[in-house]
Amino acid sequence: MLKVGIIVGSTRPGRKAAAVAKWVHDLLKSRDDAEFEIVDIEDYKLPLLDEPVPPIMHQYGKAHTKSWSEKIASLDAYIFVTPEYNYGTSAVLKNAIDWVYPEWNRKAAAFVSYGSAMGARGIQQLRETMIEVQIAPVRSSVHIPVTTLWAHFQGGDVDKGLAELEKQAQTMIDDLLWWTAALKTARKP
Repeated sequence: MLKVGIIVGSTRPGRKAAAVAKWVHDLLKSRDDAEFEIVDIEDYKLPLLDEPVPPIMHQYGKAHTKSWSEKIASLDAYIFVTPEYNYGTSAVLKNAIDWVYPEWNRKAAAFVSYGSAMGARGIQQLRETMIEVQIAPVRSSVHIPVTTLWAHFQGGDVDKGLAELEKQAQTMIDDLLWWTAALKTARKP
């Protein structure tokens, strides 16, 4: 069974990433072609890099690094839920990606974003990072309009706005799972 982690890419108080990750998970939990789980960076309490050896060497000494490494290694693919901050992804998500290296290699990733320009620039930055850590980013993604999440603060119907994105999300998942299956087969010795 394919295992996909939905990575919550923000730890900011009042963040929307956790709610968006739950929405993605709720869309996918009825599927029987993969297992999906939410992986919240907040749960791992990763400081700024504090390992003395670069992650490419895979010699981790800190308990938080080992825990993060085990979780990332256990997954076949990733859905990154990211806000866009100042024309890019969140610093905490970039930091979490940089913590490990071989655990990411030869897997697939998809993206769900929100924020300025619907998070498109955050995803653009992440796609470049994915290539460097040897992840295959899929073309399809979900960009949540600012007005959809802003409705949360104004008492509006956030669920209606998200429901309009369900077809786009399903296409993204279909693409992700195709690549995930192909890459998992290719990784077999």
